[in-house]
Amino acid sequence: MSTPIETDICVIGGGSAGLSVAAGAVQMGARVVLIEKSRMGGDCLNTGCVPSKALLAAAHHAHALSRSAEFGIHTSPPTVNFAGVMAHVRDVIAEIAPHDSVERFERLGCTVITDHARFTGKNELVAGGQTVRARRFVIATGSRAAIPPIPGLSDVNYLTNETLFENTTCPDHLIIIGGGPIGIEMAQAHRRLGARVTVIEQGSILPKDDPDLVAVARRALEDDGISLYENAMAKRVEPHGPGCRITMTHKGAELTIDGSHLLVATGRSPNIVDMGLDLAGVECAKGAIMVDARLRTSNKKIFAIGDVTGGLQFTHMAAYDAGIVIRNALFRLPAKINYSAVPWVTFINPEIAQVGLTENAARARHGNDIRVVTWDYAENDRARAERQTCGLIKVVTTASGRILGAGIAGHQAGELIGLWSLAISRKMKIGAVAGHIAPYPTLGEISKRVAGVWYTPSLFGKKTRKIVRLLLRLG
Repeated sequence: MSTPIETDICVIGGGSAGLSVAAGAVQMGARVVLIEKSRMGGDCLNTGCVPSKALLAAAHHAHALSRSAEFGIHTSPPTVNFAGVMAHVRDVIAEIAPHDSVERFERLGCTVITDHARFTGKNELVAGGQTVRARRFVIATGSRAAIPPIPGLSDVNYLTNETLFENTTCPDHLIIIGGGPIGIEMAQAHRRLGARVTVIEQGSILPKDDPDLVAVARRALEDDGISLYENAMAKRVEPHGPGCRITMTHKGAELTIDGSHLLVATGRSPNIVDMGLDLAGVECAKGAIMVDARLRTSNKKIFAIGDVTGGLQFTHMAAYDAGIVIRNALFRLPAKINYSAVPWVTFINPEIAQVGLTENAARARHGNDIRVVTWDYAENDRARAERQTCGLIKVVTTASGRILGAGIAGHQAGELIGLWSLAISRKMKIGAVAGHIAPYPTLGEISKRVAGVWYTPSLFGKKTRKIVRLLLRLG
């Protein structure tokens, strides 16, 4: 084995989280070794956010064409070339890939090793035939699709997000086990591209979102023709012709459904296998690496960020976590995480976006000492003009008006939620949103309107009317 590499920071994992740390640290003057055993860009670029959103974009375009008569534009029904759609997905990945490539990070000054990394001690590891010793390590190995122990599942050729985008034939009938964001997004995408779709979820779809928002999503999915089986349990899977047969229990009955393709979307599992974490003194629990508020593991010289910690599994957390690590590792500042204002979006149509506490979570924490206000998309002129009137915004505050959470179900909800994320992170009160000027006609007025609703009881109540009448009598 060659002479050990001595470095300031060694990053394990070339996904969103690891690349954010590596790029930031090396440009700030640190010596950085970056190790990635598979494809640079990780799950987000290759099998997650990027391909799924590219597929959804194609599906939404197909759906828009089918609705064009509502705007007085008459076209023939759209013809979907599914292989062409998947070529579009690959093109989008290829356009982004150079930004995450080995070549770019080597140009930045990183030493890149393309191999599996395994710790051999508390301050060293081996990868690609090299021993790497570092002042600080960052584990950012991400996660993989979690496979549930359903009898017979291993006997069929099921898909996960890691293989779904390799399929170039539109499924005749796609069965999806799992009604979280991945399952629901792929359900709508495939349905709008021509497949029959059935979703089997053991609880409620989108369980982390506010039920009022989920109700909007549920109606939209059912209007698309997607068959939803909630509070259902897949009991066994077996081959059936070229496809598969799923047996499940639903509402006390046993049902059997045949499908041409099966997608398993039942969550994610952190990638921690065969990393020598015990030799590094890194403790794990429930299959994930344990970290403190500074993202340090039980070995204080080793940090862990992103999906591998089993926490919030959003790509936009990568840059945030990277900033926490850089402040701790490079500048020795005791920066700590604060996830109270983390937004998330499910990119179906209409989109579902959430930040902060839902109404149920707020009541569990604050009792009934909260206020909830809503506003419908149907009351917004821009939404009317674009015929996107399905949806609502819902905001939860303390009794004094401090914003605790916000949820939006509707067109471009993901673009609108940022205002509320900022408001929560800055501990703003609802008056700050009510007082800002929103351009007309935009969907942004929805946020201002819902904030105005908070003041309706006091502005238009009996007390206000008495004051106004008194002041008018005074001249």
